[in-house]
Amino acid sequence: MQKIFRKYAVIIITAAIGVILIVNYAMVSIGARQQQVTTFQSKIDQIIHTIQSNQVELTSISKNLDEDYLTRARAAAYVIDLRPELLDDVEELQNLASLLNVDEIHVINQNGIIVRSTVTKYLGVDFHDGEQTTEFLQLLEDKEGTAYLIQKEQPNTAEQKMMKYVGVTRKGIRGIVQVGLKPTRLEEARARNTYKYIFNRFPTAKGEEFFAIDSNTGKVSACTGSLSVSDLEEKYKNRLFSNADKGVFLEDANGESKFVVTKQYGNMLIGATISRENMMHGVWRDMRTTLICLVLVELIVVIFLNVLVKKRVVNGIHEILSDLTQITNGNYDIEVKVGGNPELEELSAGIDAMVRSVLNSSDRISKIIEMSAIPLAAFEYKEGNQYVFFTPGLRDMLGFSTEEMEKLHQDPKRFFQKIQDIMKMPVEDEKDVFPVQDKYVSIHLSMEGKDYLGVVTDTTSQVLENRRIRYENNHDHLTGLYKYSYFMQKAAKHLKNNLRGRICSCIMLDMDNFKSINDTYGHEMGDYYLKSLADILMELPKEHCFPARRSGDEFCIFTYGQRDKSEILKLLDSLWTILEQRPVQLSDKERRVIRISCGYAWTGNEEMDLKLLMRQADVALYRAKETGKGCFVEYNSMEAKEPIRE
Repeated sequence: MQKIFRKYAVIIITAAIGVILIVNYAMVSIGARQQQVTTFQSKIDQIIHTIQSNQVELTSISKNLDEDYLTRARAAAYVIDLRPELLDDVEELQNLASLLNVDEIHVINQNGIIVRSTVTKYLGVDFHDGEQTTEFLQLLEDKEGTAYLIQKEQPNTAEQKMMKYVGVTRKGIRGIVQVGLKPTRLEEARARNTYKYIFNRFPTAKGEEFFAIDSNTGKVSACTGSLSVSDLEEKYKNRLFSNADKGVFLEDANGESKFVVTKQYGNMLIGATISRENMMHGVWRDMRTTLICLVLVELIVVIFLNVLVKKRVVNGIHEILSDLTQITNGNYDIEVKVGGNPELEELSAGIDAMVRSVLNSSDRISKIIEMSAIPLAAFEYKEGNQYVFFTPGLRDMLGFSTEEMEKLHQDPKRFFQKIQDIMKMPVEDEKDVFPVQDKYVSIHLSMEGKDYLGVVTDTTSQVLENRRIRYENNHDHLTGLYKYSYFMQKAAKHLKNNLRGRICSCIMLDMDNFKSINDTYGHEMGDYYLKSLADILMELPKEHCFPARRSGDEFCIFTYGQRDKSEILKLLDSLWTILEQRPVQLSDKERRVIRISCGYAWTGNEEMDLKLLMRQADVALYRAKETGKGCFVEYNSMEAKEPIRE
């Protein structure tokens, strides 16, 4: 058939296009990678050359500055020795510092103590007291008055201020004249010689990034753009850069593929990266051009084939498709008849037979469901259909009247909206179960495109049984409070979902002298005593707290959503008030107020693990029992002892 011929022609042409694109992509990709390696190696060499040039400049600046600073120090010493009266006037000494363009001038006596200074608060500083100043004491041993010391910039002893000091010996007097300067120019030169400074000012193409890693420490010295320091250090640690001198592809912390080229320079590993997308931008552009040309060729061939087969095949198929569309929309009475081609006539007859078979199968399935007496119903909704299909039991299952069901049968959109409205109110802790009047139903939808197949079952008895089982599993049989295990689950959930600016707390309760109640009045009265406390705990406001029985005569309360600690204290005060107002009748002659000890801990504004919060509340409870019982105590980390239980 011509249709088969056209199909295989398209497959062959498409396969050929695919092979051409694959070969073209491989060749262009290899070229792009080699070009990128060359580009990165050249730029890294430029960075290294810049570092070397800056280092030479830095060495020259440092040497010239040292000579200049020594000249200023000797000039200061000369003026002071020539005019010793300057030492008696701080303002004159400061004028001298300004004239020599230095920040500080200090005169040190033979004992190593500053006796004159432009900075008055330095007067009396003993050079023996600091590591930075002690170095200058060696000048006091010079008897010829020619010794000097140029100290590297470092924090000074008096204020830990970064300074550079130069000292010279005085002529004829045992002492030192010292000048101090802020090493601004040298710091600026050093700043220009950092990898970060060079990277930020280095000309780059779109998407290019640079980094430098210290080979001795494995730490990132500098990086640009969106590069992650931790990601680079992790890759260096795992030796992923070991073969990157010729270029490798690596994934960054965000999962993006990047091409990396590195070069070792001294103890630094310098690298350059670019994302695969940016590097292959030109490749994709060439590929798109090639693909467009090939697709145009394929399109011309396909159009030519379509013209050849149109009269013998396409027209008949369009007629069949038109009839199938009406069948899909629910018009099962239409009869498909297309002539002029033996194959199309056979196809038309087959479609008619299939429609009749589907209708017969639907009728049989509906009868089988009715005969089985299983609370099951089904429906099929297809968008655009004039009618909706459903089994007879669906009306009773969903509680619709006969009249309403008839209207919904003729209005599929309204019917499906009804189903969606029911499914908007799911039953808690049940999967795909929804309330309908006085029962519960399970609705399962299977979707294929825009078509839905639904199955509805009556699950009322199952839901009620599940609720009974959950209640027994999660509640203490004596008190009706939550069991401790379920309490921990709910508390962990509330702690995780706690709103910002709100606090949570854990309150531990222990009944005082409960053993004497059992020993004196019997276990039955002891159970009544426990139940009385549980009844009071269940009256606490449920929107902010829930209680549980932990074990024996121990209870716990978890609170959430409070704005501050005062609301926790208000809750505890109200609990103590209720206890006082409701004494328990232990015998005909005795009524006793329930006495409890309580410890509580709260989260504050920080996140906290639930187990830690429980242990802190336990510590506070232990403290309350120690301090005389019958009270509540807040956890205090300064007074905390080891917790009494894990």
